[in-house]
Amino acid sequence: MKDLAARILNMAQMRGATYADVRVTTRTLQTITVKNGRVQELSQNESQGFGVRVIADGAWGFAASSRDDYADVDAAVNRALEIARAGALSKTRDVRLGAPEANKGSYRSEFKLDPFMISMSDKINLLLKADDSMRRVKKNGAHLVTTSELVFVREDKLFASTEGAAIQQESIESGCEIQALATNEAGDVQTRTYPWGRHQQTRGFEFILAQQLVENAPRIAQEAIMLLGADPCPPSDNATVILSGNQVALQVHESCGHPIELDRVLKQEASFAGTSFLTLDKLNNLQYGSEIVNITADATIPGGLGTFGYDDEGVPAQRAEIIKDGRFVGYMTNRELAAELNLGRSNGSMRAENWNRIPLIRMTNVNLLPGAWKLDDLIADTDDGIYFDTNRSWSIDDKRLNFQFGTELAWEIKGGKKTRLLKNPIYTGVTPNFWRSCDAVCDESHWVVWGTPRCGKGQPPQTVRTGHGASPARFRNVKVFSRS
Repeated sequence: MKDLAARILNMAQMRGATYADVRVTTRTLQTITVKNGRVQELSQNESQGFGVRVIADGAWGFAASSRDDYADVDAAVNRALEIARAGALSKTRDVRLGAPEANKGSYRSEFKLDPFMISMSDKINLLLKADDSMRRVKKNGAHLVTTSELVFVREDKLFASTEGAAIQQESIESGCEIQALATNEAGDVQTRTYPWGRHQQTRGFEFILAQQLVENAPRIAQEAIMLLGADPCPPSDNATVILSGNQVALQVHESCGHPIELDRVLKQEASFAGTSFLTLDKLNNLQYGSEIVNITADATIPGGLGTFGYDDEGVPAQRAEIIKDGRFVGYMTNRELAAELNLGRSNGSMRAENWNRIPLIRMTNVNLLPGAWKLDDLIADTDDGIYFDTNRSWSIDDKRLNFQFGTELAWEIKGGKKTRLLKNPIYTGVTPNFWRSCDAVCDESHWVVWGTPRCGKGQPPQTVRTGHGASPARFRNVKVFSRS
């Protein structure tokens, strides 16, 4: 890998690049799925290749190849340079990267049990047991479809640049999900998932064992069946809402994480991912949330899907403040935009899905920092409210301002206690108004770094894994209603 990277960088410099970097990557993906007691998918794919970025005539070029013979390396470097020089014909300014990032180092994600060393039979048996535990639940006339899934990723990546950077990184990811889908003769369909869709972390097989899939399977199936007979969520224009930790994670992802990506703010992603309401004039001026709302973008948290040693520009992982005491104080940046806008050093947010995609500004681990409440005490403190649990659907405009989220289930709260189970619950709001209405966040004992492994952005599309530390939180005067 090092020899290949050196050859690519040398070619680029000899042919006129004023800057070049290369990522040489090997990525292995293993997926195991069981449905209704049968193995449905058993796959393992490996992808190898390199991607090279260059600056020539003041503009960017990028090319990639899965082949490392001389002719293909030569062609890829030439293609990147041709793209840069073509782009330079319509440039409005030269690319400037600020101070060099000549970092050298290595990084390995933390794990105890390498999932690729666990036998396939042990993995399959775990899913079959979870599936069987769901299917054994009393159906009460309902029809039940059960699925369970394990996903494992290994990525080995070398980054090198003409500034002198040389970085080797290895990461392991483990993810899992069980799902029960219940239907009845009336045509109602209800779904329960655990832990929340597919939960994933940069951990080993010990992460899977800690989720206790078999132990939680009966509850998930029972709740899916119970939802068929539950009452719809009653409408209200000023409800008190408590969101589960996993729902807070998605709320942070959609209404806080995406709008702070600086390329969206500057409309570089407008055609596909949309823009952002967080225009430059709002930096350090907007009261984004209440004073108890504190959000960071932190690529250093152990286990997070947005955790790494260095980003795909060779910038070290960092913890950046985004919202402090409710005030908006920071974007996620790259080297070019940080230099252009005099924001100081990039906070290391450039990431690519794989070797054949150019890095973009992407979320790392965007976290709502824990507060002071225990969940039981927060519910007891809520005289009349609704507890929303586990996302089912979401919709948000292209500026990340107006949103609507539905969860798999909700519980009515009366007199400080959970009472009725509610189905098809939906809440809606406007991002800053919603976060300003937050009056309680649960403490670190409830705080989990949730994994979101399917975050899409870019053209061609890239699916990148992000993380969100979150615990349950309460919001006042929220509009709620039912999908049915």
